[in-house]
Amino acid sequence: MTAGEIYSKTMPFVWAKLLLGLATVAISAALFGILMGLAWLFNSEGVAVFMLLVWLGAFGVLRFIIMHYAGYLLKAGHIAVITEAVTTGRIPENQMSYGKKMVLDRFATASVYFAVDKLVSAAVKQIQRSVGRLGKTFDFIPGMKSITSLAQYFVELSLGYIDECCLGYTFYKTDQSVYKSAADGVVIYAQNWKTLLASAAQTMAMVIGGLAAVTLLLFLVLGLLFRAFAWPGWAAFVLALLMALAIKSAFIDSFVLARTIVAYMGLAPTTDISYDLYGKLSGLSPKFKELWQKAEKV
Repeated sequence: MTAGEIYSKTMPFVWAKLLLGLATVAISAALFGILMGLAWLFNSEGVAVFMLLVWLGAFGVLRFIIMHYAGYLLKAGHIAVITEAVTTGRIPENQMSYGKKMVLDRFATASVYFAVDKLVSAAVKQIQRSVGRLGKTFDFIPGMKSITSLAQYFVELSLGYIDECCLGYTFYKTDQSVYKSAADGVVIYAQNWKTLLASAAQTMAMVIGGLAAVTLLLFLVLGLLFRAFAWPGWAAFVLALLMALAIKSAFIDSFVLARTIVAYMGLAPTTDISYDLYGKLSGLSPKFKELWQKAEKV
């Protein structure tokens, strides 16, 4: 089953992500309107700036709460269904119920999922940075530092979905503890990072271009609407950006997630895990060492 087929057949998760993202935008927009209304009553630039800062802080907290709990668990369910589709070639009949059941079966509680997710995500990033430090060998060449920094940023951006793949491996490898499967998943990534980078790089232009196109389109539409009501153009841009991020999270990220998991799971079952890498990766990443220690205790 191709990534495109899996993506189109798991649209219930995509729509759920979109509704969650738009709900966040709607609440944020309402809060923004209230705070700016209060600033207008005071008729003071200082109060307006203060209210804007309050809104930015409140938006950050709101987004964190919603995405950290509902968003993360929704993403985990989606990962479980995609992994099932990749490894068995079938989509569960009731995707949402299946995803929820798999998450509960493997992680028992949301707190366990969050703990494993953070360890895997941090370990992957630390390993990527360690690999990226190799480029500093050539920093003595004029202009090379900027190039290697840009290259490292691109690598981190391209491989930003690998931690989800490592979590996907926990849904595939159910005959061992979730910590052991997650650690194995990171090792499999380390052994195949060049192949996975080549696959991930193919999707990055689409992600960046897609986000830019959606933001521009929304800004044009909202800009015309705001101009008709003589509302500030910068507010239209902020709203367009927030809506674009919600659309990206639902549609673009979900497609990239499907593509990345297809590429990863195409390698994972046939990869002979190099067990000497556990020690090497523990030296590169304290978070991987913590993950591996938890795996050994279970």
